[in-house]
Amino acid sequence: MKPAPFRYADPSTLDEALAVLSDEGAGAKVLAGGQSLLPLLSMRLAAPTTLVDINRVPGLDSIEVTGDGVTVGALVRHNALLAHEGAAGVQPLLARATANVAHPAIRNRGTTVGSIAHADPSGEMTSVLALTDGTVSVAGPGGVETVGWRDFFVGPLETSVSGPAVVTAASFPALPARSGTAFAEVARRKGDYAVCGAGVVVTLDADRRVERVLASYVSVGIVPEVHDLTEAVAGKPVDTADWAAAGELARTLVEPDTDIHASADYRRLLVGVLTERTLRDAAAEAAERAA
Repeated sequence: MKPAPFRYADPSTLDEALAVLSDEGAGAKVLAGGQSLLPLLSMRLAAPTTLVDINRVPGLDSIEVTGDGVTVGALVRHNALLAHEGAAGVQPLLARATANVAHPAIRNRGTTVGSIAHADPSGEMTSVLALTDGTVSVAGPGGVETVGWRDFFVGPLETSVSGPAVVTAASFPALPARSGTAFAEVARRKGDYAVCGAGVVVTLDADRRVERVLASYVSVGIVPEVHDLTEAVAGKPVDTADWAAAGELARTLVEPDTDIHASADYRRLLVGVLTERTLRDAAAEAAERAA
């Protein structure tokens, strides 16, 4: 199919982009990488009156790395983030999750912030933003606002952004000390949306005992969720912690849906399996970092 007719605008500044969005109203859509939006246009599941292409707007294609975290601009492609050693060093989940995003051709064009703004609960980066307690920067006529992930995601493919606005960046806090991460997913074919995915963070105390365990899942809930699994292994030595118990706890906390790809029961089973598997890997990494 072909998209419905639309007007195309390619502003050269952020102010120009916001002006077009203001003039066009609810019928305007922002275009960055287009890997989520263009298929919707082609299937006529979306029919905006105007596409506002922000690819000529300067200052949105940078990755800023500090000791506190990583800030990813709206035009940073998935593969650029995947290849950025500084970002991976400060927050390893970024590279680990990005490696699972679709196919190389899509990662070459698709943007990390665009994936987050698309708010698909089957997307890896929405889960990572939640798991790292990240934020997004939203530019509007009144300036730039920082929005936490809990307030940003409203529902499937729905965010709290309203009116003329552009999501200009996403920020991911640094991995805490004595912590390790892991990310894994199951898909019918490599590069497909995951039937289920899991990202985890394990943090140890100074005595190498489990202090905190957090997990977030892909294709499980209608919005990203973070589950605290600490109670299953709290205070246990990292080498003897019962990660299977944490996986069982995770299964009781999630409420997956049944769809054409998998039943709720199968997704719940995968949550347990992937949680145990990723926690073992994250714990091993945390032990190395704590040594």
